Amino acid sequence: MKTQLSLRQARRTALAAQGLARVRPAGLVSARQVGRTFERLALLQIDSVNVLARSHYLPLFSRLGPYDQALLDRLGTRRPRRMVEYWAHEASFVRPELFADLRAVQRRTWMTAHSLPPALAEDLRERILGHLETAGKPLTSRQVVELLGHSKVRDTSDWGWNWNAAKRVLEDLFAAGLISSAGRTPQFERLYAPTPAVHPAGAAALEPSDPEQAVLRLTEVAARAHGIATVRGLADYFRLQQRETAVAAEILAGKGILERVEVAGWRQPAYLHAEAVVPRTVSGQALLSPFDSLIFERRRLEELFGFHYRIEIYTPLAARRYGYYVLPFLLGEELVARVDLKANRAAGMLLVQAAFSEPGAPPHTARQLAAELRLMAEWLGLGQIMVKPMGDLAPALKLAVCRE
Repeated sequence: MKTQLSLRQARRTALAAQGLARVRPAGLVSARQVGRTFERLALLQIDSVNVLARSHYLPLFSRLGPYDQALLDRLGTRRPRRMVEYWAHEASFVRPELFADLRAVQRRTWMTAHSLPPALAEDLRERILGHLETAGKPLTSRQVVELLGHSKVRDTSDWGWNWNAAKRVLEDLFAAGLISSAGRTPQFERLYAPTPAVHPAGAAALEPSDPEQAVLRLTEVAARAHGIATVRGLADYFRLQQRETAVAAEILAGKGILERVEVAGWRQPAYLHAEAVVPRTVSGQALLSPFDSLIFERRRLEELFGFHYRIEIYTPLAARRYGYYVLPFLLGEELVARVDLKANRAAGMLLVQAAFSEPGAPPHTARQLAAELRLMAEWLGLGQIMVKPMGDLAPALKLAVCRE
C-alpha cells in the first residue's frame, strides 16, 4: 500500500525542507549559516526589480532573519566560489556542481543569436570571447560593445554592428555556458568573463554532462529541496520537462531515494524524499519574496496552503488586486496575509502600500506581521514604517506597528 499523508503533514514536510519550519536562530548570523541555507535551497532566483530588496537576498532573510548581505555576495565573488549564476528556475544563483547538469538540459532560446545572420553571429562570438579572454578583468555588456567598436544605437533596419546584436550574442554565450557572470555592478549589470575563469572547477566545468543523468540528479536535488512534490513541482524547480522528470522520479523511487505517496486532496501522486522530515508542529514565521522557492510553482502553493497567488508587477495598475510587490506572510504552517511593500530609501521608510488578511487568519496576525516588518525595516536600514490605508488588514496593522 502507498504511504498516505494528510495535507497538514505534506505542508509541514515542505516547510521543513525549505528551512521555514522553525523559529529563526537568535544572535548574529554567521557565514556558515548563510552557506548552509543556500546549500539547502540549491538556488536563489535573481530579478532586476529592486523596489524592496534584490530578490536573491530575501529568501535568506526569511529563513535566518537579519544578516549581512555581504556574506551572500562573497559566496559568488570570492574564490573558490560556492555559487555561480546560470539559468535554473529562471536566472539564478546555483550551486557550482549543478552547472554542468543545468547546461545539459538548457533549452532557452528567447534571447539568443539564432535570428542573426550566421556569419555576423559567428564573427561576434569570436570577437567577444577574444576580448573577454584578453581583458584581464570581467566586463559589462557596455564595455564589451565599446571594445567591439559597435554603435550603441539600435538599428532596426539592419543588424549591422549594433548593440542589440552584440547583446544577443552575449546572452547566447551565457546560455551556452561559455561565459559566466563574475559578479554584478552596483547597477546590477552582469560582469562577464570566460567560464573557466569564474567556475571553481575551471575548464572542467565545461565538460559535457549526460542529459539523462543530469535530469536524474536535478530531480533528486529538487525533491530534496521540496521535501514532497508532484512531478509538476519537481520539474518546475529547475524548469525541466515533466515527461523526463516523471521518468527520473520513478527511477529514484526504484532506488529508494524517493517514495511515491498520496496526499489527501491532491489529484496527482506525489514523491517524498527519503531524507524528508515530517515535523509534528512548525513554529516559523516569515515574509516570502515573490520569487521564493517555496512559492515557485503556483499550483503547488494552492494545493499546499489554499493560497492563490500571482505576481502583479506586469499587471496594469488599475487591474491589480493586491499590489505591485506583494509578499505572502507565513505564520506557523499557514499563509495568513499578504503585503505590498516598498523601500523608500531616500526617506528611510518601509512603505506598506497595502495589507490583506486571508480567510481564517488568526487574531494575532497583525501583531506578528508588525514584528516581522520591524525586523525587515531594521535589516534594510529603514528607521520608519508607514502603513497606507489599503486592504482589510491595514487598520489593525497600522495600530500594531505603532505599538511595536
